[in-house]
Amino acid sequence: MSHKISSYLLAGICFASSPLVFAEVREYQLVIDEAVVSPTGKPVKRITVNGQFPAPLLEFEEGDEAIIRVKNNLKNQDSSIHWHGLLLPGIMDGVPGFNGFNGIKPQSEYVYKFKIRQSGTYWYHAHSKGQEQDGLYGSFVIYPKGKTPLAAHEKAERDYVVMLSDFHEKTSDQIQKDLKISAEYYQDQRETLGDVWKQVKRDGIKATWSDRKMWNQMRMLKTDMSDVTGYTFLINGKTPEQNWTGMFKPNEKIRLRFVNASAMSFYDVRIPNLKMTVVSADGQPVKPVAVDEFRIGTAETYDVIVEPKGGHYQIEAESIDRAGYAIGTLHNELNPMTHGIHMPAPRPRSLLTMEDMGHGGGDHAGMDHSKMNHGNMQGMDHSKMDHSQHGTAKPQENDQVVYGWANASTPAGNKALQYSDLKSLEPQKDTREASSELVVRLGGTMERYIWTINGKKFSDAEPLKVKYGERIRIKFINDSMMAHPMHLHGMFMQLENGQESVDMPNKHTLIVPPGKTVTALLTADELGEWAIHCHLLYHMSAGMMNKLIVANVSDEQVSTTPIQGTNSTQTHQVTEQKGAGHAHH
Repeated sequence: MSHKISSYLLAGICFASSPLVFAEVREYQLVIDEAVVSPTGKPVKRITVNGQFPAPLLEFEEGDEAIIRVKNNLKNQDSSIHWHGLLLPGIMDGVPGFNGFNGIKPQSEYVYKFKIRQSGTYWYHAHSKGQEQDGLYGSFVIYPKGKTPLAAHEKAERDYVVMLSDFHEKTSDQIQKDLKISAEYYQDQRETLGDVWKQVKRDGIKATWSDRKMWNQMRMLKTDMSDVTGYTFLINGKTPEQNWTGMFKPNEKIRLRFVNASAMSFYDVRIPNLKMTVVSADGQPVKPVAVDEFRIGTAETYDVIVEPKGGHYQIEAESIDRAGYAIGTLHNELNPMTHGIHMPAPRPRSLLTMEDMGHGGGDHAGMDHSKMNHGNMQGMDHSKMDHSQHGTAKPQENDQVVYGWANASTPAGNKALQYSDLKSLEPQKDTREASSELVVRLGGTMERYIWTINGKKFSDAEPLKVKYGERIRIKFINDSMMAHPMHLHGMFMQLENGQESVDMPNKHTLIVPPGKTVTALLTADELGEWAIHCHLLYHMSAGMMNKLIVANVSDEQVSTTPIQGTNSTQTHQVTEQKGAGHAHH
């Protein structure tokens, strides 16, 4: 990777008395190309960045001036890179069709330039077709100025990125075509007659018949936890057999930066026999929360601090459809490596219920993971897991089932992170009440594999519009039977999770469970055109996306050009008649 660092002297010129400010310019060169890779042993052609699969880690410090030169060497495809979770001008956000950015043509270069205005764990990926699934994704870490942690509890002797992803032997284009043929194309865990008999014994014939009839009328499957199966799950590009390893000395504090860079996968993450302290969510510091496990949605990030004592510890990220694990190791460097990975037995798979579809269940202001302990828990204690399958990527089958999307089969007495645990480390600066509400209703037509926001797919939808500086409430209502990790570009939302407004956590991605409602507050303080979409790749490409325009509104026109006194460096302009400006939601 070409990485150049130089220093420029930037002088404040507004006032003669302004102090001189030193800013470091950090420059990367990224070359997007194709090459044969074989993460699972089978050679396949995929996208590489600087010859690497996945793309390399980029590192910055808060306050840096970033210059990232991106060359597209793909033969017949435009490309792009979106800097996920970063605060930056809209033209630099990297979404083709937004803010005047048209993508990067083959054999062309685009230079991204922006100031680093934050610190934390983020990532970057393509926003063109399915290139994100095919290898164009990498982690993006921003250290506080001088690499000094924001708080004492964050101090760590070692710092590792743990990037989770899902690799498929089919290309993204092939997967998309399969889903268009049938939304159930990859459903290889359908219920059996045995499952029906279990339900009859539990609920009785009449209730079972009524339940089955309703699901059939909806043309949905209870097993729809994941659209796509056949994935191999990776940590930092490595399979479980390849065993990504982070070294430690006993009693050191280790920061693990978990990034879910998957196209379609949620994970339940744990490190058996090692407590984790969550100190950051989506790159934003939170008050420490001690947990045994956490669920991470596609595109979310969590930083945790661990203090391993001795021996070796296995990082286990199990996909929520229980199809497999991403596995790595924390290794005590004072002891030689004497063993490979242990493949844990899978936890029971969950079946969706009528409550997941909003029948008989109320709206939730956030995911309550404390209710994950329902169902048959026998044999699920980590100490009783079957570790006999050394070095195999496929866990054995588990015919147990539990009920409800949120049920992760967390062992009794263990703590699983829930959204309501998250509190911002620093007080929120804007605690105004919302002056308007933006409803984002999530739906889809599974028969044709179309996903929608407010009843329309992206190509048919009118943009959402809000006034610069306005405080709004975004209300995500999930009318579908699948969870959607909803991502907003360009700004952080404050999740309404039961905390006081001053303590609400910042999030750029919110999991909206099946049949539930999740709300967040937003200060619309970044001018431009911002994507808002489901971060499940094939849901977004099938229509679950819209454009949120943040604009100045005057008597004559609507403009996304900064006015005097704003802190945005946005350069692109969108103007329209005022009548099309601030929509009433």
